[in-house]
Amino acid sequence: MTLAAACYRSLADATSSGNALRTTQPALPKETCEAVYATDGYSSSVRTLSQVSLTSDMVFRDGWDRQLATVTGDAGSGCTASLPVVV
Repeated sequence: MTLAAACYRSLADATSSGNALRTTQPALPKETCEAVYATDGYSSSVRTLSQVSLTSDMVFRDGWDRQLATVTGDAGSGCTASLPVVV
């Protein structure tokens, strides 16, 4: 909650939908998405992933270089996405 403390007066303010200061949507590497969607429970998402790319996505098609998260871990034991955000 370090980021929330730096930007908002309280956790309640940080999690309230009416108090957004800045918003970002991280892009994930295609390889990560493919690995996750290959696990049980995500089979219906495989087709969707095959039909979209960062280049064609309505959010990222104008550039994703500053929104591409670095992902560590694996789909079996869990992934962590990291994305530095300048505030």
